[in-house]
Amino acid sequence: METVSVDGGLLLSERRYMDDILTRAGMVDCKSLSTPAAITKVASSATDPYENHMQYCRLAGALQYLTITRPDLSFAVNRLCQFMHAPIDEQWGMLKRVLRYIRGMLTYGLRLSASPSSNVHAYSDSD
Repeated sequence: METVSVDGGLLLSERRYMDDILTRAGMVDCKSLSTPAAITKVASSATDPYENHMQYCRLAGALQYLTITRPDLSFAVNRLCQFMHAPIDEQWGMLKRVLRYIRGMLTYGLRLSASPSSNVHAYSDSD
């Protein structure tokens, strides 16, 4: 994780880590996408197991760590991690989609800035 000074605060970034993930996946020069998950695709009933189970697990785990500074990936990565025990080809395609999204958003990070107030706010869900 690296911190970059920006106007009015800091940017927490993991660009090098994202580059490393893309290198491990062989997707350094892939086309980028604007969303990490397809919003119109209906899940299929395919059951063909993905042949490289360990590669899927390593990349999904690496993406899970990345959600610390990239909360925009949380939903898609959580979904991928639900299939780590037995991924199928369809989940591999979903994982590659997240990697293509990362490729287009390498400069993004988590921006931290000072607050003019010292008030602490807490939120709770009572359900």
